[in-house]
Amino acid sequence: MSMSYSFKSAFQSLCREKWINILSILTVTSSLLMITLTFFTLYNIELFTNRLPERFSMVAYLKNTLTPEEIQNITSTLQKREDIAAVKYISKEDALTELRQTLKDSGYILEGLDENPLSTSIELKLKKDFVTANSAKQISDDIRKIEGIDDVYYGEKIAEAINLLKKSLRNTSLIIFIIISTGVIFVIYSTVKILFYRRKSEIEILKLLGATKGFIRAPFLIEGGLIGFSGGTLGIIGALLFYFAVTYRLSKVIPILKSLAFPLEILVLLPAIGIILGIIGSVIAIGRLRL
Repeated sequence: MSMSYSFKSAFQSLCREKWINILSILTVTSSLLMITLTFFTLYNIELFTNRLPERFSMVAYLKNTLTPEEIQNITSTLQKREDIAAVKYISKEDALTELRQTLKDSGYILEGLDENPLSTSIELKLKKDFVTANSAKQISDDIRKIEGIDDVYYGEKIAEAINLLKKSLRNTSLIIFIIISTGVIFVIYSTVKILFYRRKSEIEILKLLGATKGFIRAPFLIEGGLIGFSGGTLGIIGALLFYFAVTYRLSKVIPILKSLAFPLEILVLLPAIGIILGIIGSVIAIGRLRL
């Protein structure tokens, strides 16, 4: 009975004080939409950075005096390492062919060479978890110690940049979420506080009738949750409209935008976040008032 009264009272308050509630819902919507768009942007950048380790490679150059058996032993040793995902042997001839394809119209630079100046090498693909500046350097130092390895090249700056970019994205998203969530809590806190004072006479009557503090507070908590839920739901609609506008409209001008992905988790998370923030704002507002 008390829960049905609480929900009924919360809905009646939403309808009765519709303008202040609509304003609060729209404010919460815009705030949660900003969180969604930030998460959407960072989510796609994260997908992009997750693909970068797949393109990161390390090249071990072999000494020219090695026999086929010695090359095979080095290849087998590298394949057994837990930090290496793939090993590819590149002969001098293959390396020269690849260089010619890379140079294309500038291939005349290689004309007149009496012999192949390139070295045999082994291209190494590291596992995703090991594509960091420290790990790549450690692996490079270990491989240099293998008999027959002349030198090892790896993009130290690339590995460091990938790791730094991913950390920066996580920190940025966390900071933005905290700042905007604080703003949402403050909006709902202010709204619930105003609604409380507008219903002060009704609350005094309930107190005279023996209503408990929990019974009086429950409608305000529900109302805060409903404001947060409504803001989250409208935020989803806004985010979907933005996504379709970007992928279907702007992609005609910038084709790469077609590859953007929409995180489906947002469809559940945003209303849930709205409810949680709404209840937190209500709890703070009601907790600071004397009943």
